[in-house]
Amino acid sequence: MYSDLLHALPDVFAWTNFAAVVIGVIAGIVVGAMPGLSATMAISVLVPFTFGLEPLVALGLMAGIYNGAMYGGAIPAVLLRIPGTPAAVATTFDGYPMAQKGEGGFALQVAVVSSSIGGIASAFALMLLAPPLSKVTLLFGPSEVFWVAVFGLASIIFLLGGNPIKGLISACFGVFVSVIGSDPIYGNDRFTFGQLEMLDGINIVILLVGLYALPPVIDLLETPLKTDGVNSSKLGTEPIWKALPRMNYWKTWLRGSFLGIWIGILPGAGGSMAAFMSYNEARRTSKHPETWGEGEPEGVAAAEVANNADTASALIPALTLGIPGTAVAAVMLGGLLVHGLQPGPMLFRDNPDIVFGFMWQFLFGAILLVLLGGSLATNSFARLLNLPRPLLGSVIIVLMLIGVYSIHGRMFDVYLMLGFGAIGWVMDRLKFPLPPVVLGLILGGFAEENLRLALRIGRGDPLVLFQNTTSLILVALTVAVVVGPTLKKRFIDSRKKA
Repeated sequence: MYSDLLHALPDVFAWTNFAAVVIGVIAGIVVGAMPGLSATMAISVLVPFTFGLEPLVALGLMAGIYNGAMYGGAIPAVLLRIPGTPAAVATTFDGYPMAQKGEGGFALQVAVVSSSIGGIASAFALMLLAPPLSKVTLLFGPSEVFWVAVFGLASIIFLLGGNPIKGLISACFGVFVSVIGSDPIYGNDRFTFGQLEMLDGINIVILLVGLYALPPVIDLLETPLKTDGVNSSKLGTEPIWKALPRMNYWKTWLRGSFLGIWIGILPGAGGSMAAFMSYNEARRTSKHPETWGEGEPEGVAAAEVANNADTASALIPALTLGIPGTAVAAVMLGGLLVHGLQPGPMLFRDNPDIVFGFMWQFLFGAILLVLLGGSLATNSFARLLNLPRPLLGSVIIVLMLIGVYSIHGRMFDVYLMLGFGAIGWVMDRLKFPLPPVVLGLILGGFAEENLRLALRIGRGDPLVLFQNTTSLILVALTVAVVVGPTLKKRFIDSRKKA
């Protein structure tokens, strides 16, 4: 399996594939630097434009954007105390005080080096852990694959945090969308409402763009940008090679990388949780905790290394089991499906060059952060914070409309995208999580197909779903995921009452 990893390396160095990573990193830094925008939204907008591209070119763009955006969120966090991405909240604690003291340039240098180290560690974790896990999952039959899909949905619903009922409703909505169209076995129309355009089902790109890209743009246009921070046009920074000797944060980087990788693998946790845990742990072990919150560079390092260490690691369960660890990973699964790559056990067997090339692109994207972000982040990209929000929002909306229309060349898809956008905006306002919707769409049809196949093999006997040890283990894990949070909450409540 690891020989396939080395075999895929030459393909990544093809100039189109490598250029895609470079362009993706630059675009990701720009997107991350725009408060209100995110890697999730950027990749959602990008996916429709990748139809005519080779898979590694498209995936390279996604990997670059993901790496770049996770660092780019530190730019407004340091300069304006406005997190560019949710994962950059902890970066504001010490980054902004450093900028107020005239050390904003150094804070961004610490952020870019820490982000790169976290991304590199995450990419190596993906390379080392995903191949053996995929070998195990190749032994799964239809019943086991069905229970993996159920476990994935349960993990997102009950481990995502917040209200499990809302998570369940979101997942059910996604599963409902997945069954729209023609029955895969008998060919009957399902929930098409007489529309011929819906016979082939709902294209995942339309759902992704509507749910993930449109609501943030609406928020972007609604929320005025405060400009009471550091004047980015006057911000200077020393070369990265001069700043490196001042960064002696190896213990923080190692600890934050471990925490970020571990949290990235957990479904629904995400970079925000990783950044806060890393920041708190680094402050707890610091010799001078009283300086934290007043401009401590190690605080920036702790937050940024952890929120980047969960990038590639979130794809470990996504690529091998079809269970994304974060919202961005869920969108990337959609990008894989667009190019005919089914996430799960067969991906590593049927498309080893592409999936292992994707892993190398994550590694090179993290390395390029230092070369591109270290020299361009402050004086160049920081000025983008001053762009008028109506102009920025209008450009994004135009790109969304063009991208969705280009899928099939019909306005029906545009109307459908706007409808999903309205649903996504309402769900966002009512605090309904969006990742379960995407996972419901991805795993819904997958679960249905394997359930029906398993029942046909068992001649209609439902006990066929429980006839081997692997299935029983997956059932037990699913029950634990569903029941565990409730039991934990009751235990905590009983301890408080006692």
